Amino acid sequence: MPPPSCSKKWATDSKRTIKLRSNCSTTDPKRNLPMKDQTHPIGDYLKPFLLHYLPLEKGSPQNTVLSYRDTIKLLLCFTADTLHKSVDALTVEDLNMEMVLAFLDYLESERGCTANTRNQRLAALRSLFKYIGRQTPELLLHVHQVCSISMKTTEEKIIDYLTSEELSALTGSIDRNTDLGCRDSLVLLLFNTGARVSELVNLKIDDIVLTGSPKINIMGKGKKPRACVLWDDTVKALRAHLELRSPRKDKDTHVFLNAVGAPLTRFGVTHILKKYAEVAKAECPSIASKNITPHVLRHSTAMHLLIIGVEVAMIAIWLGHARMETTNKYVELNMDMKRSIIEGVEVPKGKQPRRKWHTPKTLKWLDSLTNPVRLM
Repeated sequence: MPPPSCSKKWATDSKRTIKLRSNCSTTDPKRNLPMKDQTHPIGDYLKPFLLHYLPLEKGSPQNTVLSYRDTIKLLLCFTADTLHKSVDALTVEDLNMEMVLAFLDYLESERGCTANTRNQRLAALRSLFKYIGRQTPELLLHVHQVCSISMKTTEEKIIDYLTSEELSALTGSIDRNTDLGCRDSLVLLLFNTGARVSELVNLKIDDIVLTGSPKINIMGKGKKPRACVLWDDTVKALRAHLELRSPRKDKDTHVFLNAVGAPLTRFGVTHILKKYAEVAKAECPSIASKNITPHVLRHSTAMHLLIIGVEVAMIAIWLGHARMETTNKYVELNMDMKRSIIEGVEVPKGKQPRRKWHTPKTLKWLDSLTNPVRLM
């Protein structure tokens, strides 16, 4: 029997006909006969990827691991529904480039995700497939095809921030004479430090120093620590909150808790901000046109530091930015800074316009005649 060829889709065995895929070059070393293509269950890679590779080898934070997990769940459910297979029966070969592209289109068209979210999901899938390629080199061609999917170009959104009047109205709407009002001093802390909402909800009691030089120690993105100095008003608000703090579990050291004593979540912080923004509309109507979120307060911190003349490099350190390009976006918004820059530039004079000569009245009258006058 002639040896199997990649151009042939069928090969004959002594007793049966075996349908081969186009890449059927694998043979049984004992009988020199073609073997069925080997498949790789995707489930074999997920546990070591999520529980060992990301947190232990790469040192990815928990939020990154959870985000990657959610992306993989969405992809598996989409693929299973498309192929009419069980999730447990899916293989790496099922998750080819065409399937991933269809999944990314599904995210935007049916789930209403933005291009930024689509790119984040794709970044998570690239990390997974690169891991698969390291573990199973024979899948490198398959991995390369998936990883070759391009990121979509996104539009830069205009950064929104609060003015001094809007910030005063927002913080002034909090009644600090109540227990919840003391806890909601987190609004002041967010503006004071410019902390991310994930950094705020993960803040522990040991991270706060209220004596000597008051500060809080923040663990930022990429496990990069930084310290932020606190205002006197922030210190007073935190002391009042810590005295009334009542955790559901005695060993829970999270600074900010919800109504039942459990750690406050990111969604809880957003809800608190929107609640007080609704109240602040009466005093400052311009707040109604803005979507008040924890990140808007972070933007506000950066803008107010920029307005008072703090260098961009120092603002990047204060906010924990890894790249200066991220902080430079705030300069684009500061019109006063742009105006001061352009005012320092000398305006080129160029050529002066020619002086208009004085025209006598007689000549004007002559010019006004359109038809020649007949002389009698």
